[in-house]
Amino acid sequence: MNKILIANRGEIAVRIIRACREMGIATVAVYSECDRPALHVRLADEARPIGPNPPRESYLHIERILQAARDTGADAVHPGYGFLAENDEFAAAVCERGLTFIGPTPQAIALMGSKTAARQAARRAGVPLVPGTETPLNADTSDAEIARVASEVGYPLLVKAVSGGGGKGMRTVTDPADLSGLVMRARSEAGAAFGDSSVYLERRIASPRHVEIQLLGDQHGTVVPFVERECSIQRRHQKVVEESPSPAMTPAIRHAMMSAAAAVARAVGYTNAGTIEFLLDEDGKFYFLEMNTRLQVEHPITEMVTGIDLVRWQIRIARGERLELDPERLAVPHGHAIECRIYAEDPDNGFLPSPGRIVQLRAPAGPGIRDDSSATAGLDVPIFYDPLISKLIAWAEDRPATIARMQRALNEYVIAGIRTTIPFFSWLLAQPDFLAGRFHTAYLDELLVGRNGRPFVEAEEATENVAAIAAALGAVLSPETVAAAGNGQPAESDRRWKAQARAEGLR
Repeated sequence: MNKILIANRGEIAVRIIRACREMGIATVAVYSECDRPALHVRLADEARPIGPNPPRESYLHIERILQAARDTGADAVHPGYGFLAENDEFAAAVCERGLTFIGPTPQAIALMGSKTAARQAARRAGVPLVPGTETPLNADTSDAEIARVASEVGYPLLVKAVSGGGGKGMRTVTDPADLSGLVMRARSEAGAAFGDSSVYLERRIASPRHVEIQLLGDQHGTVVPFVERECSIQRRHQKVVEESPSPAMTPAIRHAMMSAAAAVARAVGYTNAGTIEFLLDEDGKFYFLEMNTRLQVEHPITEMVTGIDLVRWQIRIARGERLELDPERLAVPHGHAIECRIYAEDPDNGFLPSPGRIVQLRAPAGPGIRDDSSATAGLDVPIFYDPLISKLIAWAEDRPATIARMQRALNEYVIAGIRTTIPFFSWLLAQPDFLAGRFHTAYLDELLVGRNGRPFVEAEEATENVAAIAAALGAVLSPETVAAAGNGQPAESDRRWKAQARAEGLR
């Protein structure tokens, strides 16, 4: 493997290019018209245009991407996440052209991409499932049959798309009288989003946590699971904050969940990086939810608490190398890590996208801070793609110290010219239930409803004194921990600089 084409854009393309550079592997970037000046294009060894800005004419256009691989002599393709990463037809086309697909097999992608087929695989592996249907309910399924099945599943229940994810094609049903209409709406949304209108039913677990297990599988039958990631902080079913380890985890639950994840992967002959997602109820029981057959957005927190470079191992596995990782080591987190997804969104206007030009940017730095980003001053955040511009990751020796360190980093982060979710995160990370680790998948949506539309405080005001947040955490934090995380007090010159940035363009 001498040259890898990255079939993606933004921060994940930058992340993959950097891993390749460290391994001495040449890289090829692809770009749409608006991404011509993007950071991933500038960092790659070569770059090729693949069409106009709309994704279907560029980053989702299989033939144009494969043509770029042929033109540059690339011998492998890394899909990143999103776009074509979980498209089995794309993976098959890459392999048919004699190229290496850095990911699972097309067969595994197709199998686990179907939520109902994945549930069947989990059942065969002996992994507990949320009560629900094992076969899709398509357009030919009568209302009477759906009502009968729903009564067996039990209310409240969820109508969920068989393909895709991210909350699209999902509806909550609490009253049987609403079932038919909500199924129709879920089917319509699923068909528009994924080209597949099939749905299935699943019992809604009360106040669950969303916990997932990262795993790697090589081509020689070895599957290695990693310590869990907590992904319950979600807004409208979209993850916004992740952390590792989970504040709700016990060693016994962790061992059982890791074993269950590995069993599912082995049952389907899974290779490369993947993630098994579970729901964890208030009694400590967990249930298989789904599998993501790709690298996750939140993979950096796993890297921070294990010291393992997941992208590097993706490439090594694709080259046919054997996994040489100690499973016992991967089951014990080293410290604590939290990731905040920084979006170009206006939190004071319903989190609507905030595209535009970044006129000033200063990323945070210092001990335990990692900023996975493709944003630079002078570049535009386009309207055509997901508004994620950065993933801010903080690591420290324990959860309280990590929260304090993240608050310090959010206070340092300056992005002028567009609105971002930085002030929102400064507010969220200071909430008592978040500090105490008391939350579930609906926690954030409920918390936002309780704000009654009040505007978020600017990040530098919300974190004027991180020592106050440390005090809220109580005696858990030692003076040494507070000092290591930083007290968050900005210098007077820093205040003036930020005031100027706000005057020139809203943060």
